[in-house]
Amino acid sequence: MPWELHEHLGRHYAVLFHYALPDDAWAVELSEAVPTAAESPDSAVTHSPGPAFLVALVPDEDPNLQPTVRMWSPDERVVPYEVMRWFMRQVADQVERCRIAFEQERREAAK
Repeated sequence: MPWELHEHLGRHYAVLFHYALPDDAWAVELSEAVPTAAESPDSAVTHSPGPAFLVALVPDEDPNLQPTVRMWSPDERVVPYEVMRWFMRQVADQVERCRIAFEQERREAAK
């Protein structure tokens, strides 16, 4: 499962992408990234995704279905504006990828 990291004011955040089979949608999850134990001092991976507190579900089989965002935090959480903008850009990019793929599949099926 691929992820992207973002640092904001000394805190690390992660966006993780995976397919949520029960929802028939791509999940784009925002979490506070957690430090990882580097296997070697040269390792580029310093953080990995933690427990998700925002999850965007992006349907990929029906372009008429709208993406949704769910909050998954038992505690109150403050998300900085710039981090939310970064997360929503990631969601928008996933929506675009899904819609392009749907159109390509539809055109191929019509041939």
